[in-house]
Amino acid sequence: MSQQPPKTRLTRYGGWLPASRTVHHSFIKHHVHGGRQRHEAGNTLTAPVAKFRDAINADPEMVDLWKQIFLQSSTKDEVKTFDHFLHMIDGIIFTPPKFHMAKDEQGNIIGEPIGVPMLLLFDLLSNTGAAYDLFRRPAFNVALKDLLDAWGEYLQTPDSAKTLNDGDEGWFTSFSIQNLEHGRGVFNETYVCPDPSSVSRGYTSWDAFFTRQIQPQVRPVMFSENKSFIHSACESTVYRIQTSVKHHDQFWLKGQVYSLHDMLNRDEQAKIFEGGTVYQAFLSPQDYHRWHCPVDGTIVRTELVPGTYYAVIPDSGAPDGDPDLHPGDPHGALIRSQGWLTHSSARAIIYIQADNPDIGLMAFIGVGMAEVSTCDILVKEGQKVKTGDEVGMYHFGGSSHALIFRPQTKITFADEVKLDKHLLVNSVLAQVGGA
Repeated sequence: MSQQPPKTRLTRYGGWLPASRTVHHSFIKHHVHGGRQRHEAGNTLTAPVAKFRDAINADPEMVDLWKQIFLQSSTKDEVKTFDHFLHMIDGIIFTPPKFHMAKDEQGNIIGEPIGVPMLLLFDLLSNTGAAYDLFRRPAFNVALKDLLDAWGEYLQTPDSAKTLNDGDEGWFTSFSIQNLEHGRGVFNETYVCPDPSSVSRGYTSWDAFFTRQIQPQVRPVMFSENKSFIHSACESTVYRIQTSVKHHDQFWLKGQVYSLHDMLNRDEQAKIFEGGTVYQAFLSPQDYHRWHCPVDGTIVRTELVPGTYYAVIPDSGAPDGDPDLHPGDPHGALIRSQGWLTHSSARAIIYIQADNPDIGLMAFIGVGMAEVSTCDILVKEGQKVKTGDEVGMYHFGGSSHALIFRPQTKITFADEVKLDKHLLVNSVLAQVGGA
């Protein structure tokens, strides 16, 4: 059997869903089988998963909605009961993300890193009407956050570093390195490595690896003296640009419009941006996960907003013309729901008063998606910031972010800012006014 290099990333679902359908199916099969074995053996659930189960079972309406989810889920989903699902989660909760190996139809060994394993378990379940009702409930999200926090605590322990190696499941095999470096640069030359000569690069936990810093010389702020430029706040893939955004709008299953009132947590400040522009882009699990300031200015205010983690707008599957999935494929609803997630997901909001009056007040929103339950803000009200300064980060997973501009801010986006285009942090995103 020969080994084949993995596909590096999807165009639209980059890093969230495996690019290889074979790897995706093998991963799900592995966890379906493991969960069934643990369930049938009567294994005791780990404490965080048992606590999640008890919170659900204490509410008859949530119990019923879970039953409805399994009835409504796609026939592609092999998980049919809540207890089976719990035992599948139990196989992940105290395990770091891994590189998953599989065999293709020709017997070749192929593999990909699975950066958001929990999402793959929730993926098809979330794309149901019952999940839309359940996953938006505050009580459900409190219970789920407790579960995700327990996983996040584990991912800061030395044991979570056991996949930071060049073994079959490691993130530093030649296959994995290819995936991490694709479009991003040589790993040791791009990121701050505590011990570059070590196979783990010196990262002592999964979280330390995930929140790794970048070497400043490889992502310089271009044209730093020209204050008419707005720079990319995150290493990310362009999702959408929308102009003339409404202060308040309604959500419909077939459309995801931005509603400033909801995006900004019903704050009066939202009216300032009515009629303005929203730029949104998402990060893959392989991306750099720290946020950088897009302009010179002053931090006006910050806010952490609790919200949902796996709630999506249920749809009829991938649309015609989807670059990665066949029309009607029910996978990936989370990525297709990103516009709505700016209103519903756990998120961080940072208001910045730009020094350039042509930009004026703007807002950055870091959106926590799926496993990303922690948005970490590193700046404070009144703090002066320069373009390229770190302002926060995500812990674990991948995520999405948005920049919001006033209607008076006349923006011309750079030619390379196009749908599905991956952009580096600190690269020029747009320009206002004259040169």
